[in-house]
Amino acid sequence: MAGEHRVIVVGGGIGGLVAAARLAHAGRAVTVLERAAHWGGKLRHQAAGDAWIDAGPTVFTLKPWFETLFAELGESFGAWVPTTPMPVLARHFWRGGDTLDLLADPQQAVAAIGAFAGPDEARRYQAFCGRAERIFRTLEHTHMRAPRPTPISLAWRSWRAQGLPGLAALAGIAPFATLMAELARQFRDPRLRQLFGRYATYCGASPDAAPATLMLVAQAERAGVWRIPGGMQRLARALADIAVARGAVLRTGAHVSELLVEGGRACGVRLLGGECLRADQVLWNGDAAALARGLAGAAARAAMPSEAATAPRSLSALTWTALAQAQGPALAHHNVFFSSDGAGEFSDIFGATRLPRRPTVYLCAPDRDDVSPPPGGLERMFWLVNAPAQADGRGLSPQEIDTCELRSLTHLRRCGLRLRWQPETVLRTTPADFAARFPGTGGALYGRATHGWQASFRRMGSASRIPGLWLAGGSVHPGPGLPMAATSGWLAAQAMLQAAPARVSITLSPPAAMPGGTLTR
Repeated sequence: MAGEHRVIVVGGGIGGLVAAARLAHAGRAVTVLERAAHWGGKLRHQAAGDAWIDAGPTVFTLKPWFETLFAELGESFGAWVPTTPMPVLARHFWRGGDTLDLLADPQQAVAAIGAFAGPDEARRYQAFCGRAERIFRTLEHTHMRAPRPTPISLAWRSWRAQGLPGLAALAGIAPFATLMAELARQFRDPRLRQLFGRYATYCGASPDAAPATLMLVAQAERAGVWRIPGGMQRLARALADIAVARGAVLRTGAHVSELLVEGGRACGVRLLGGECLRADQVLWNGDAAALARGLAGAAARAAMPSEAATAPRSLSALTWTALAQAQGPALAHHNVFFSSDGAGEFSDIFGATRLPRRPTVYLCAPDRDDVSPPPGGLERMFWLVNAPAQADGRGLSPQEIDTCELRSLTHLRRCGLRLRWQPETVLRTTPADFAARFPGTGGALYGRATHGWQASFRRMGSASRIPGLWLAGGSVHPGPGLPMAATSGWLAAQAMLQAAPARVSITLSPPAAMPGGTLTR
């Protein structure tokens, strides 16, 4: 290892790819090990007939964050990942025919809310947007893009940034209230409370337990939702290509079975076939709970607090992809068909640990943005129902899954939408499938549940409890979601560059006494 700072990145998800590109750009010798056959982790796609469709994250926001990230790599984000803005952020449906578009244009959005729920609610919506923006601005650099905070460090950063106004802004974000409680104070119309409560699910949480600070997601969407031609996988491929261009080695089909720890310090990995790779530093871009559960070897358990193995898990999902023909209301790119029992939906998932009896259905119709629709009226479809994680190992039975599918399609029909799909193109993914793809998660897609005001402070930061072992991904700070997972990789790379890698030295000289009583070799 003499003369090189060797880094192994375990996991080629978005956090690992960002970290690998940053470290390679700084001159580190980086090897990325991904056990799947593709890059991106949860940022994945599936075949739908002869086409491909995103089957993981589908909403791209906070584009300026990625522009800054690519610029710091000496690259143009737009050159690698072209985007087009969406005038309709999302289209929302309720039983009975109620429909509401959230629009990118602020004035048009207020007018749409007024036409939907009345002028008073339109004014409340404007106040809500102002508050969401203040929360976002307050936490953007003091929390979301900063190293792992504590309540004290968060207050200190706010003070350093703005003095007393910064502390006042921090006090105004309602950290101890739940999202749904604050929305009940903000809106009178239950449909709007349900709509904006949906932002809790972006973190895999229930709006009845998630902190009110998640109102900031509204600001992230209002700042722009973008479409990536070719799908979200294009972002993963761009980062992988940039890392390779900087000298990184990327290996797929490389299953890490054990993290190697010697002398209390991470020093490499062992692959499933027995191959050992040594390194100065190791970045774990898998779920943090996998370490605590011993899935990366007994020695790696010490990297995490013991409670990480049993922490409450976030939402999972039941998803479908297919080529289908839609009949009924016009669809946008992003569509949400709300449950007729919003509270019961999350009570089923987090309380009874079962699939919701009255599910909300998210449906992505990416071809609605293409100039020429597919021939024969068929288009790519991805739809999703929130589901409980199977952390106890109990999987859902085929009957439970079939029943949920029937309820979902029945709900769509009651909202006016009928789907006719080609059966041979349908691919279904269950919580058990996600658990198998992402070890240690129990199928949870967002790490530990973001419930309660302390949830964000309980996530680990970039540094694990084992020297030389670092952490990235949606299960650590700053949390789940594409921009946050990417930020975790950037924060981890910065911390690794600032840390001095351990060196193995060999000496033949005997110990000698030095003035002051210090011993050296």
